Amino acid sequence: MNTITKYSASSMLIHWAMALIILSMLFLGLSMVQSLAVWQVEAIQLHKSFGVLALILVTIRLINKVLYKSPALPQSVPKAQALAAHLTQVGLYASMILMPISGWLMQSADERSVSFFGIFTLPDLVSKNIETYAFFREAHGLIAYAFLLFIFMHVSAALYHGLIKQDGVLGSMLPGKHK
Repeated sequence: MNTITKYSASSMLIHWAMALIILSMLFLGLSMVQSLAVWQVEAIQLHKSFGVLALILVTIRLINKVLYKSPALPQSVPKAQALAAHLTQVGLYASMILMPISGWLMQSADERSVSFFGIFTLPDLVSKNIETYAFFREAHGLIAYAFLLFIFMHVSAALYHGLIKQDGVLGSMLPGKHK
């Protein structure tokens, strides 16, 4: 029987840090798509660096998930909602992995380096090829929209549990004492 009612401190820290990074990255990425503004070159470099950081953090997050048990959903959650929660979580993790990898592949296919804040540069994953670049550019954009959908579903469910059901689901990911 799973009697854990709160996520570990490390799980909470990684969750909220990634939430901040990912939302910032998605909105920055969406703003860069059609922009020719003077800030775009710097924004792209920051976007790449934070993308590498997100990939590192999701790897740490997956290791953390293996090391620390997560609280179970309350018994009052209907099976269909529990399935939707599970599928949304799978979609979020898939997006957290596929988003930076598709960006890395896209940049590799255009022979553009992906640097982590100038500390190190990732190796190219594929050879220069315009068709490969176009494929991964499109994939990167589609994954971003799917990611936004999964985030909307996740936040909506968290708010529903926290504000309406008040069943402890939201509180399990918040620091301090919560029901």
